[in-house]
Order: sequence, then structure tokens, then C-alpha cells
Amino acid sequence: MKRIHYIAIFLVVSCVAKAQDFQGQAFYFSKTSMDTNFGGRQLSEDQKKAIAERMKSAFEKTFVLTFTKEESLYKEEAQLEAGQGGSPWASMMSGFTSNNYYKNIKENRYADQREFYGKNFLIKDSLVKLEWELVNETKKIGNYTCFKAIAKKEIPEIMDWRAMRQRARERREEKSTDNEEANNSSEINANETPRTEEITAWYTPEIPINQGPNDYWGLPGLILEIQQGRTTLLCTKIVLNAKEKEDLKEPSKGKEVTQEEFDAIAKEKIDEMIEQFRNRRRGGGFGGPRN
Repeated sequence: MKRIHYIAIFLVVSCVAKAQDFQGQAFYFSKTSMDTNFGGRQLSEDQKKAIAERMKSAFEKTFVLTFTKEESLYKEEAQLEAGQGGSPWASMMSGFTSNNYYKNIKENRYADQREFYGKNFLIKDSLVKLEWELVNETKKIGNYTCFKAIAKKEIPEIMDWRAMRQRARERREEKSTDNEEANNSSEINANETPRTEEITAWYTPEIPINQGPNDYWGLPGLILEIQQGRTTLLCTKIVLNAKEKEDLKEPSKGKEVTQEEFDAIAKEKIDEMIEQFRNRRRGGGFGGPRN
């Protein structure tokens, strides 16, 4: 009986999804578990608490995915409170989160609007389709039966915190090596294979569209949960065919760049921050002289 019930739901929703004006909204909560050891650094409890609060405000957010059969728009439901975005930390972290992410499945492209260090960027590029492996495993998310899928995803260098720490260590060690050794080290690092992470997705065929939050897509059903590394995106609410349709408008503001161009800009700024931090430590901490 349960199987017949699910087939009936699938057929009903499939008919709805075929309608020309079909639209839905899915609300996602993003949460990232934190390394409370903070890289083994000796910090006071007050310092650890302050860092944890900053990371919480940066990584715990609610997003809304507005979708049709062919398009979707993924936006943060609420922006940071006024006054929280002025620190270098907040300015850097804002560049890792899209303010306005548009996907067009039919045309195989996306437009990603981001603010990075006070500048607006509009990243336009082709969609990257993951090689999903469908797994014979199910679970319930809300009232929806979801199926499991896994894939491997390459981690951009600017999002690889481990690589950032490695670069910081290498810069500290450069002072004890000659220029030739430093150049050899840089050449080796440039040729390293990018790190990958396993992604676990849970999608529901009861909403038979291949959309998902952020840049995730390509499964035979709406993705309701994503787990990648320490971060989980979980759908908490779904609204289908509301009486009032939401405006699904592609972002158009910001300096237009490709994904590769934006990553290069972000990497240069992050390297600059690492160098500034190293100079401050050498000059006697954050209270020391600034360059």
C-alpha cells in the first residue's frame, strides 16, 4: 500500500510540475560544525568564544530557493545585522557566500552575485554537473521520502582552509630558504592535484525537478539535504504553487567575471591578508605597527 501511495503522489506532483506556471520555494538552514581546537593555538576561553560567535554568524544562515522546471534563484533570507560586516574577517567570509545565485538548467549556465571586500561581482559561467552515484537508501525529510546520492567535488583553493594554512606556514619558512628553493616550492605547489570532498545528497522524486540549493543540481528530484565536509544544508519548509508567484529575476549588478577570474581575485586578497597577519605577529601582535 505504501508503494502505491508514493506512486500516486509522484504522478500528481509530476502533473503539477508539467504546468507552465509551476513554481515552488524551498527554505534551507545552513550549519557548519567548528573545530573547537582552533588549530591547536593557545587561546583564552574569551578568545575562543569570540571566534566561535564570529564563525556562527558567518556559517549559520537561512536561504530560500525559488524554482521552476528550468530556472532557480537561491538567496539568503536575512542579511547580517548592521555593523557586523565591517571587519576584515566578515569582508572575507562574505565573498565565499553567494548573495544571489541564479541557475538556468536549460541553458546550462549560472549567474552568481557576490560582495567581496566592498566590491560587487557578478560571476557568469557554465554549470558544472557532478557525477552522481544513486544509492539504494531512503529516509524521510519532513513529509517527503528522499533517496541518497553521493558524488566527489573538487574544492577551489580559496575554499580550502587546509591549503590556506599550508601557504601561511610556507611564507613563514621562506625567510629561512634562498630564492631558488622558494621558487621550486611554489612550482611544486602549483602542480599539486586539487583536493576533493565527498558530497552526500538527499533528493525527493516527489518533486521531480533536477534543482537544488546553491550550485547543487542534476538529480531526478529536488535536493532537500546536502552534506559536504563540515557543512550541512537542510530543507525545513517547501511551498508549491503559491497563489502569489515570486519574482525569479536573474542578477545583473556587479563587475562581470568568470569563476576562474573571481577565484584569482579572491586568492590574491587572501594571500595579502595572510601576509598582513604575519607582519602583525612579527611586529608584536595585532596591537603592533601596521603596514
